[in-house]
Amino acid sequence: MPPAPVFKRVLLKVSGEALMGGESFGISPQVLDYVADELIKAHRLGVEVGVVLGGGNIFRGVSDSARHMDRVQADYMGMLATVVNSIALQDALERKGVPTRVMTAITMPQVAEPYIRRRAIRHLEKGRIVILGAGTGNPYFSTDTAAALRAEEIGAEVLMKATKVDGIYDSDPVKNPEAQKLPQVTYDQVLAQHLKVMDATAISLAGDNKLPVIVFDLLEPDNIKRVLLGEKVGSRVEV
Repeated sequence: MPPAPVFKRVLLKVSGEALMGGESFGISPQVLDYVADELIKAHRLGVEVGVVLGGGNIFRGVSDSARHMDRVQADYMGMLATVVNSIALQDALERKGVPTRVMTAITMPQVAEPYIRRRAIRHLEKGRIVILGAGTGNPYFSTDTAAALRAEEIGAEVLMKATKVDGIYDSDPVKNPEAQKLPQVTYDQVLAQHLKVMDATAISLAGDNKLPVIVFDLLEPDNIKRVLLGEKVGSRVEV
């Protein structure tokens, strides 16, 4: 008998930069299909999956390209970038036969449903993957914070952050070859040591509600499935 997942409902956060693949901008069709395939593996386990995508592959409100812009305007542009990514992922999933809904914090009924908590939960209960776009709908809040907020709202048991590294390190492993991987840390450690996991608001929100955060390498095949089956993958943030 195949192993059963240890989580019933999860929220997966995927950075926009991860969708670029080897490109310097935009969405790599190959990476998009890969992410869709990894999500389908989770869906087949019977796990209810919500997804929050970043928009950094298209535009980030705090990026160099936005440095002369009004911060509020720039942040709204970043939110719209996440909607572009959300629609692309929806298309990739539905081409593979998986029912998917995009819900956005900024109302745009021609392309997506407005985010309504109870409706999002109902979609999950019906076996649909729910992609939550446009961040929180407010400037000054990152998609990491949106992921922590939506995870709490929909009753996710864990926040899974899929990145380009295989966990949390005490310094940047790209810049420091001596960086040490930290398999398990507390929310307070992340904040006190300024570990590059998620921004402080997201970690504080997760910590206040004792929401576990698992950080792992998105580009390692089957990692999402392995996390769901309770295997020790990446790094874990908890009390």
